[in-house]
Amino acid sequence: MKAILALEDGTIYEGSAFGACGTVTGEVCFNTAVMGYQEIITDPSYNGQILAMTYPLIGNYGICADDSESDRPQIRALVAVEISRLHSSWRAAEPMEDWLKRYNIPGIAGVDTRKLAIHLREKGAMRACVSSELSADAAVAAARAATPMAGTDLVSPLSTAQPYHWEGDSRDWKLPNKTMGDLTNYTDIAPAKYKAVAYDFGIKRSVLRDLRRDGFDVTVVNAHTPAAEVLALAPDAVFLSSGPGDPAALGSIAAEIKQLLGKVPVFGLSLGMQLLGMALGATTCKLPFGHHGCNHPVKEAKSGQVLITTQNVDYALVADSLPADVEITHTNLNDGTVEGICCKSIPAMGVQFHPAPVPTCPKDEPCFFGALLQMVENFKTGQYSN
Repeated sequence: MKAILALEDGTIYEGSAFGACGTVTGEVCFNTAVMGYQEIITDPSYNGQILAMTYPLIGNYGICADDSESDRPQIRALVAVEISRLHSSWRAAEPMEDWLKRYNIPGIAGVDTRKLAIHLREKGAMRACVSSELSADAAVAAARAATPMAGTDLVSPLSTAQPYHWEGDSRDWKLPNKTMGDLTNYTDIAPAKYKAVAYDFGIKRSVLRDLRRDGFDVTVVNAHTPAAEVLALAPDAVFLSSGPGDPAALGSIAAEIKQLLGKVPVFGLSLGMQLLGMALGATTCKLPFGHHGCNHPVKEAKSGQVLITTQNVDYALVADSLPADVEITHTNLNDGTVEGICCKSIPAMGVQFHPAPVPTCPKDEPCFFGALLQMVENFKTGQYSN
């Protein structure tokens, strides 16, 4: 069956349909990662977006439930050069196409996604339509009628309705031995040392695992939980998760975060860092085509070290809007955007990129939850500097 990817500027890409049939709209973005398609597709930060993978073959190792970052695919549609009809991993439970079809996610294959990526880099992010039903003109019209990301709250529908304590499963609670070829034997991790409350703006399971592995007992709460309710849980730290969409649409959440500052250590990741910045008085801006991939160079100001990072953001903090009390700790070497912040007088910090070492992250990338642990210990001993 034929399918169309239509952009709001009138550009048309033709291909073949896979997954579910139908028509969807959303902002189209491209991801340059060469592995981890399941983790990417299930990352809640992609909610509301049409995802194009620049790596040419997708689906070749199937779908394994243990690797998902949430309980379902989060994208509106998938765009690929080629979809593998066979999968080779012994861990896979089903083919990717069947999985997408089960969740009613359409896709289009046969698209030159690198050409699409170049077009989006030159023209900027735009709304799009993927359809196996509409004509080219109708698909362009649908793209132009789609709700823009700017000003849209994509977090509230995703966030957990009720608080929950992160328990995980056996894989989440244990780490594999380093023995060559040993894929089944796991070793226990240390008991939790501190208590953390995590705001769910679209939190990833790998992030929850890493918080636990770095010594935090984690309770997850709804994105709109009042600061007073969070403080009533007596946390040693508050974690602000990643998530989708425009942080400027979440002003009420930033207002609650502001009430936490100085009372408990706060760490923001990705969207969480942007909301932390807003709580500190900064503003945000939309990136021309976002940061999506696992090869983004970020420089640490103090050491000069360059990290190759995983990112999935469409917005950034405006550097000039940050107050004097906030230090820029990390900078993106591609476009100079703010990648990390740290408050000088209160325990609050954040990074724009993902520190969790999962398949979509380089294994030598440092996990910043150790920095959160140190910030908690400093706060408990009366040291307010990060």
